[in-house]
Amino acid sequence: MSTLLRRGEAGYEQARVGRIFNARRPDRFPAAVLLADDAADVAAGVRLARAENRTVCVRSGGHSWAAWSLRDDALLIDLGNLNGLDYDAATGVVTAGPAARGGLDLVPFLDERGRAFPVGHCPGVGLGGYLLQGGQGWNGRRMGWACESVVAVDVVTADGELVRADADEHSDLYWAARGAGPGFPGIVTAFHLRTYPAPAGMWHDTWSFRPRDAAVLLGWLHELLPTLDRRLEPVVAATRLSGELVLLLHTTVLADSPDLLRVFADGPLAGKELSHVTGPTSLAEECVAQAAQNPEGYRYAVDCTWTDAPADVLEPLLSRLWRELDTPHSFSIWYGWAPQRELPDMAFSVQGNVYIATYAIYPDAADDEKYRNWVHERTAAVARHGTGVYLGDTDFTRRQDRFLSAANYCRLAEIRARRDPSGVFASYLTADPEGLNVHE
Repeated sequence: MSTLLRRGEAGYEQARVGRIFNARRPDRFPAAVLLADDAADVAAGVRLARAENRTVCVRSGGHSWAAWSLRDDALLIDLGNLNGLDYDAATGVVTAGPAARGGLDLVPFLDERGRAFPVGHCPGVGLGGYLLQGGQGWNGRRMGWACESVVAVDVVTADGELVRADADEHSDLYWAARGAGPGFPGIVTAFHLRTYPAPAGMWHDTWSFRPRDAAVLLGWLHELLPTLDRRLEPVVAATRLSGELVLLLHTTVLADSPDLLRVFADGPLAGKELSHVTGPTSLAEECVAQAAQNPEGYRYAVDCTWTDAPADVLEPLLSRLWRELDTPHSFSIWYGWAPQRELPDMAFSVQGNVYIATYAIYPDAADDEKYRNWVHERTAAVARHGTGVYLGDTDFTRRQDRFLSAANYCRLAEIRARRDPSGVFASYLTADPEGLNVHE
């Protein structure tokens, strides 16, 4: 049975922000929070919002850096209890609630069944936001965006009706559910996901280098990236270990042997590394490491950009940004993506050769403006050579950029106008609605 908490009632404040991962929690106050237990509760919540003339905002996992689920005077429908998992062995399809967590819930569930899915790198992220925004996950260079493996979604519409959307029925909602993010004109109460045979093994190869070697490292990686096997996932992370800034080249591969990793042993920095560790790993182990890199209880300011710029353009900008990482947990990544095929017909439509994302992580509220200004200014400098952003690492209240192709953005607007003409569902949280999806 669902619980409705009005502003001012006992339990409201915990319901408002208790499940938000980022400890930097905005002063935005919904009129009420509905803790839904099932799809029927969600539908009843939408009808209640319509009766009270309120917009509806939604929370699945609570990992949005900008806390998109918080809107003043809205009805917040919290899907935290919709976290079930069910597997159909005949089809290989898993049905997942939007609050089920990729690394913590879906990975072990599928491991027991010899199956796999490209879940997100951060294990506690809920599947709802992850899949609606595209889903950049493990083995994604080979398996594609996670939303490409969504075969159907169960959706509560603006009329408070529950429908199933797939390639044949309600196909406009199915198209939008794969990439629209918080602009989706409905509430997904279940995802039906195509799963894959579990890989034979997983291996990692981790090198650490000095910051002064950034130009050589990035130049080499940009040359190497187009030739890399799609099973290889190379990431450079700038971070502080024991107070000293280092560049970690961490590459994983899901394969029956580590042979594909040998390509990294012959780079121009061979013999100049600070350390090198390689060997078997697992998604469970990688999830533990990712959770440690994204600690709970801290404040986060985050921004990102896709870019096709060459290494000699990126390196001075990144080296400046990386040198300025000044807290023990803050980090910034260069993620080699190198798309080699056309995306399917779905809302998600912006990517690039390399993904740059920076995570300022700090404990003190007094530093909010300092780190927000810094992360957005430094990212904007890189984004001048970029192609757009990934919704999962954005905050449109401070910096906006293109996140869908122009054609797909217009198509989504048409779907929203048709499916939600009275604006029941809150859309993108932005300080400048007219500037949405504008790339400069």
